[in-house]
This record gives sequence, structure tokens and C-alpha cells, in this order.
Amino acid sequence: QMILAVDLFYDVLIDDEWIYVKETITTHRCVSRKMMERRAPLPPQHYSTLISELESLGWDKLLSIDTQFSTLKLRANDRSGRLHVLTVHLKPKYPTEAPECSADLPVPLIITWTPQSILASIYNQFLALLESLEEFWAVLDEIDERTWVLEPEKPTRGETARRIAIGNNVSMKLNVDPQHPRMLPECLLLGAEHLVTPLRNKLNANMHLWNPESSVLQNMKEVLEIEFPSPTTHEKSSFLAECGICYSYRLESAIPDQVCNDPRCGQPFHQECLYEWLRGLPSSRQSFSMVFGECPYCSKVCYTLQAHARALLGAPL
Repeated sequence: QMILAVDLFYDVLIDDEWIYVKETITTHRCVSRKMMERRAPLPPQHYSTLISELESLGWDKLLSIDTQFSTLKLRANDRSGRLHVLTVHLKPKYPTEAPECSADLPVPLIITWTPQSILASIYNQFLALLESLEEFWAVLDEIDERTWVLEPEKPTRGETARRIAIGNNVSMKLNVDPQHPRMLPECLLLGAEHLVTPLRNKLNANMHLWNPESSVLQNMKEVLEIEFPSPTTHEKSSFLAECGICYSYRLESAIPDQVCNDPRCGQPFHQECLYEWLRGLPSSRQSFSMVFGECPYCSKVCYTLQAHARALLGAPL
């Protein structure tokens, strides 16, 4: 009735001075129609088909479903007992139209669908993908359990990177390949140069010792010739040094990853804090993407990269 009234009112607006009003009413009319179409109930067959498919799949697999019966969350456990959630959004023309599926995974979730497919076919494809990622998650689980992970603070199943503590003001960022989890991952050593350089030299010299039959963590110990601090040997607070400029550990999502290179100082900073500090010094200078200036603690030469340059190099920001 509301749309009919708007239509009648629209028909009598014939004067040019009402053009703006007419356009506004036209817009509201389109929005109202779209809202009514969106709220239109799905045919009964949609609900009966969905219930039948859920019964076939097993009600224990269903975590939640919205009031429109269009978005489902299905639970799945991999062989190691890890819980995974598959979100399925059904289109109005389901099953003729393929549903949208999403999950917290390190690889794209690609579902093969035909008009004859059912929920069970999506679920089985999801299980197969989980099985292919078992080794990847096993590698990261070992790192999470046996080292101090500085970043991410609360890793999800879809994240491939870990920044782990090696010592005071020294850490390593690893990026594990989900398709080849036991191969040498991308490595980035972070910290003062006098501490990082020996580790970098060992990594380059011992890379040939990498054994795909061993775990990533064990390989890293042998290649770097170190023992990683673990929850059984060290307190995490030992590695949570505050930024020397803002006096906090976490700046939004960033943690201190820049260190004064003077061995007698070694003060850590957030990259953003150090960049802004150095840029504000009258004596600072810039060479390409590198900014040089005095350390706010020891007055020795300190430097950092601009944010965009660090992003290109893959360093944490």
C-alpha cells in the first residue's frame, strides 16, 4: 500500500520545480521494493530440502543457522581433533545457484558445485581440504607449543607466519608454505645487526643441512645452531621489551621490531615511533627509503626504513 501511495503521488508531480523531489521519491521507491523482495519468504521446498540435507549430513555437524535459513555454520574436526568452522551462505535459488562458502584457512576454499550437489558434497570437499593441510598445522602447532610466539598474539588457523623469540631483542619471522610445510620457510631475522649478522651467516652456510623429513623447528635449531627459548625454560616477559619512545609494548597491532645497533644500548623501538622520531630531528638525513639519525637513548647513529619500503621487503609493520 505504501508503494502504491508513492506511485500515485509521483504521477501528479509534473511541475519542473519538483524534479528533485521526484528523483528522491523514485530512489525511496526502489529501495522499498528491494527491501520487500529481500524479506519475501522462500518457497516451502527450500526449507524441506535444507532440513532433509541436514538430517542426511547429521545434526551434530550444525553449529548455528540464521532465522532466514540462509546462513549455516558447520563444524568439522580434522584427524588431530582441531575444530574448524565452515560457513555456508545459501542463495535464494539454491541448489540451482551455488552457495558461498568460507572458512579460516591458509589457502583458498574452492568448492565444486552442480545443481545436483547437496550440503554433504560441500562438507566432504571441506574435509578433504582439511586433510591436505594436516601437516601444515602440525608444523605450526609445534612452533606455537615449543617456542615463544611474539606475533600474532592469537594466531588463527588461516595464518601462515610466526614471529618467534630467539633472545633479548632478537627474533625471527617465519612464513610457512601450506603446500610444502616441511620445506625451508621464508625467514626474516629481526634485531640489532651485531646479533642478527652471526645468525644470518649460519643460516646461509647451513642451509644445505635442511632435512624435509624433520620438523621445521628441529631444522631451524640445527641450521642456526641454537636452542629456541620455550615456555618451559623462559618467561615470555623476558622478550616483551617496551618501545623506548612511546613506552608501550604493543602499538595497535605492532610490537617493537627496531633495535639500536650499538651493543651497549640495544634499545628496542616500534618502527613507526623510530621513523617519526628520526624524521623530526634537524640532524637526520634520508637516503632513498632509509632514514638516519641519533638514537634517543645513546645518541649513536640509528636508522630505519620507511613503512612502504618495509612492506615491500616483507618485514612486519
